[in-house]
Amino acid sequence: MTFTRFLKEELCRIDDNKIEERSIISSFLKYTANIGDSITITIENGTVARYIYKLIKEVYGIQANITVRIQKRFRIKQIYILEIKEKLDFIKMSIENINIDNDEEIIAYLKGTFLGIGNISNPKTSGYHLEFILDNKEDAEYISSLLNLFNLNSKVIKRGYKYITYIKASECISDLIKMFKATSSLFEFEDTRIYRDHKNMVNRLNNCEIANQEKTIKSALSQIDDINFLKENDLLDLLDERVRLVADYRLRYPDVSYQELASIISLETDYKVGKSGVNHHFRTIRKIKENYINNRGE
Repeated sequence: MTFTRFLKEELCRIDDNKIEERSIISSFLKYTANIGDSITITIENGTVARYIYKLIKEVYGIQANITVRIQKRFRIKQIYILEIKEKLDFIKMSIENINIDNDEEIIAYLKGTFLGIGNISNPKTSGYHLEFILDNKEDAEYISSLLNLFNLNSKVIKRGYKYITYIKASECISDLIKMFKATSSLFEFEDTRIYRDHKNMVNRLNNCEIANQEKTIKSALSQIDDINFLKENDLLDLLDERVRLVADYRLRYPDVSYQELASIISLETDYKVGKSGVNHHFRTIRKIKENYINNRGE
């Protein structure tokens, strides 16, 4: 089951009050229904179809005709077609003139919109993305404005012949699911988000550690090359006792960092040196090498 289906089916099981039901069915019909001599709604999810059928009966006091068809294109699935033939003028007027004056009604309106035209990516397998697919820019911007009343940072883009109102930030998607009171979906989403964030943090730390190791090895190889150069050219006598000590320990411990090398020297000898001191001694070795090369070139 996709996460979108999981969330929509949970939304259908939540008990809503009469005001919320009116907002939910109005937005659902506005963005999904084919309105003409009758009002026709095509729904692929059986749970959503039963929920909308119930809302039509409770809000408008009528029963919609329901037809179930089998679609065999790509894969076999059931399609539910609801048709309303009663109180058409009243329903059309209530859809167009719906008043949503408070947060409760706005959230219910967004819930109905999501049930009809909303999708959310699976947080386990892809990036965070929740979207509403609308036919025109005006409606897309209206839904975006409702979402942004709750600081959900939604935006609108055009995709083909459709307009998409979308949310990318995981925190904002989580907030919307929480507003919908979909507790199970919220826990599922948050568990996945925490796991992914932890995994990404571990990967970043590992990458940082690998990068530091590579930097340490590269630096050590360069220092060993400098020391060997001084050896080959009989220049070690130019080093004072402490610099020669650090050079000897670098050859004995070629893979350790400055800090680790300083700790080893301090433990094994009478010379108490720190990271910066070790670095200073290697700069001295490098300077002697460079001076020798420059003078030889002259």
